[in-house]
Amino acid sequence: MLIDYIKELDEKYYMGVFGSRLPAAFERGEGMRLYDSAGNSYKDFLAGIAVNALGYSDQHFKEALKGQIDRLIHTSNYFYNEQQAQLAQQLCERTGYDKVFLGNSGAEANECALKLAQKRAYDKGNKEANFVALKNSFHGRTLATIAATGQPRFQQPFQPPALTFRFIESDDVAAVDELIDENTCGVIIETIQGEGGVFPLSALFVKAIRRRCDQVGALLIIDEIQTGMGRTGRFLAQEYLGVRGDVTTLAKALGNGIPIGACLATKDAAATFGPGDHGSTFGGNHLACTAGRYMVRAIDDKMCEDIMEMGQFFKYQLFKLKGAHPEYVADVRGLGLMLGLQLTERLDAHEAMVKLFDLGFIVATAGCNTLRFLPPYIVTRQDVQDLMGALEYMFEHGS
Repeated sequence: MLIDYIKELDEKYYMGVFGSRLPAAFERGEGMRLYDSAGNSYKDFLAGIAVNALGYSDQHFKEALKGQIDRLIHTSNYFYNEQQAQLAQQLCERTGYDKVFLGNSGAEANECALKLAQKRAYDKGNKEANFVALKNSFHGRTLATIAATGQPRFQQPFQPPALTFRFIESDDVAAVDELIDENTCGVIIETIQGEGGVFPLSALFVKAIRRRCDQVGALLIIDEIQTGMGRTGRFLAQEYLGVRGDVTTLAKALGNGIPIGACLATKDAAATFGPGDHGSTFGGNHLACTAGRYMVRAIDDKMCEDIMEMGQFFKYQLFKLKGAHPEYVADVRGLGLMLGLQLTERLDAHEAMVKLFDLGFIVATAGCNTLRFLPPYIVTRQDVQDLMGALEYMFEHGS
C-alpha cells in the first residue's frame, strides 16, 4: 500500500519529532472532508490545527492564489510590495492597531513581539528586563517561545531558557501585582489556553494584567495565533474581555494553509523598532499576503456571527453528551469553534482520538486529557451531529 511506502520514507529520512503519526496520507480535500491515499474519507474537526478555516478547495481562495502565482510569488523586502502594504492596511483597519510586521508562522510572530518588548526596555536603560507568562500556556517551538511556554515538558530539554520568565497561574489575580514589576518588559498571554486544555481566561484576570502593565510600563502581548481570525466568533477573542493588548499576534487561519504570521502593535510599541532591528526573508511575500488579504475579507462580521451561532450549538451538544455520559466526560470548555471535551480517567484522550479517527473523524488532543475541536468555519449542524454520533458510539461500546 502507498501509505506503507510513505511511512517507510518518513521513518528513514524525516527527523522523528512527530513520533508515530496517524496512519493516513491525505491526497485531496473537499469542504469538511479529507481523502487519504487508500480512498478513505474523514470529516475534519481539526482544520490543520485551526488553520484551514474555509475547509478544503474553496474555489475563490484557490483562484486568488493562482492569479498571484501567475504574476509573482516572492521578491524580497528590499522592495515595496503592494500585497504586503494592503494586507497591513486591512489588518490595522480591522483591529485598530497601527503597525504590522509579517513573518511566516505564529512562533515568529511571538518572537517579533518578545523582541519588541525586550528592545523597548533596553532603550529605556533596563538591561535586566524579564517577562511574565502564564502556567499551562503554549507560545511556540523556538527557543524564545519555549521559554515563554509555561509547561515544563516543553522546556526541560532546552535549559537554560533563552529569555527570563516568571509564571503566574491562570486567574490568580493576587499574583499579578507580585510578579509583574518595574523590571517586567512584557507579559504574554493567550485569551484561551489551547494546547493547555482549552481554558478561557477570565475578564477580571486579564483586566488586572492590563492595569498592572500600564502601572509598570510593560507591554501586554496577547497571543491570538489560535483564537484570532474569527475562531471564537469575534475577529479577536480579546474583544470579549474588554481588553486590548499593546501587541497582538496572529497566524494559523490568517493564511488558510499558506504560511504566514502577523505581529500587530500600537504606534507607541511599534516605534521601538528601527531599520535593521528585525526582518525576514520570506515574511510578507506576495503569495502569503494574497492569502492573508483574502482571509481578512472572508472572515467578515457575518461569518463571525455564524461561527458564534454554530459554536453555541456545538457546545450545547457537548454538554448534552456530558449529561448522558458523566462516566466519560468531565468538562466542556471553550468559545465559538474552539472547544474542548475533557475526559475522565476512564478514557485516555489520545486513545479516544485514535478511535474517532478509525470512525472517520479527525480531532486533536490538548492538556488535561482533553479532546480539542477546531473545525473549519464551514462546519454544519449535521457535521456536528455526525461527530456526536461517533462519540456516543465510542462511549456506549465501552470506549
